Amino acid sequence: MTSAAAELDIDVVWSKDCLLHVPGGEVWLGVRDDGTEVPARAEVILGAVTLAGARIRPAARHQEAALRSVHDGALVEHLASIWVDWQSGGYPADYGRDRVVPYVFPTKGMLAGLPLRRPAATHAQTGVFCYDTMTLVGPGSWQAIKAAADAALTAAELVAGGAPAAYALCRPPGHHAGPAAYGGSCYLNNAALAAQALRQAGAAQVAVIDIDAHHGNGTQAIFYDRADVWYGSVHVDPAAGWFPHFMGFADECGAGEGRGATCNLPVEPGTGDAGWLQAVGELCRQVRDRRADAIVVSLGVDAAAADPESPLQVTKDGYREAGRRIGGLGPVVAVQEGGYDLPSLGGLVLAALDGICAGRTRSVNFC
Repeated sequence: MTSAAAELDIDVVWSKDCLLHVPGGEVWLGVRDDGTEVPARAEVILGAVTLAGARIRPAARHQEAALRSVHDGALVEHLASIWVDWQSGGYPADYGRDRVVPYVFPTKGMLAGLPLRRPAATHAQTGVFCYDTMTLVGPGSWQAIKAAADAALTAAELVAGGAPAAYALCRPPGHHAGPAAYGGSCYLNNAALAAQALRQAGAAQVAVIDIDAHHGNGTQAIFYDRADVWYGSVHVDPAAGWFPHFMGFADECGAGEGRGATCNLPVEPGTGDAGWLQAVGELCRQVRDRRADAIVVSLGVDAAAADPESPLQVTKDGYREAGRRIGGLGPVVAVQEGGYDLPSLGGLVLAALDGICAGRTRSVNFC
């Protein structure tokens, strides 16, 4: 371990409830496979930041009303109750269905202009909110989803109160969750909750920089028509066949008052440090031009060359440099997103956080 890592000067916000979500795999192309978004991800990261000397702080519990600052109440209510409804409906005991997974989706083509009605069957209700078959819900999922949101909100409160940086060790991740829909192993949008909390604490302009390997379609959707929260993302090109497939293209730049407040920089599969950092640098330049008061970084490390399933080839040094550049922009709330290779995960997160700490220049007390 380097001396820099041994003196990681940052608050890490964490809740042990984040371990309660055990999705039990994912259904991909009709087959249930072992999933990669497993509790061990959080345990590996927690172990790494603890050994590095970071300050571990408990996530404060927040009212569910805070979740509605970026999400429809119907989505929040669904996530909070669907497992209880699933269990009481006999799906695990009578049918052997031990996780909630949708099977029918009320798409625009299916409805053909008719209004969306609430289906009577519990097994049909989940397709109203979940847009894929990969994002399963189990007996401890809601507690973990809520705990991850609490961690992000607590980290935002620390930064709003004057901390130059804070890291929310969120699991499950969140950047694929939109205003009224979840998917992509994401349920509530932790980064969006942090950004909104910073706005409510007094930050006039907040920037969200997403460095996960995949486009944060949910974060983009939440802020797409707003000028007060800028969203920028570097990610593998969805036109090359990568999730989320339907969005994340360079011509998506916001709408209405938010036109110009979204920037997507898709990169080719296999892109390494040079091309990736060039895109990160461009996002940082736009944030400086907007004079953002606070930064939220969606810290996905699944673009790493060390990850055998990564679409990109970013190194540990690349993550450290990205962190340094982002840290120099202003107060930072880092929110954990992707990163699934357990042997390399802790070191990659440490590198990014070490860079943020090395680059930080100022703090602001919004409270």
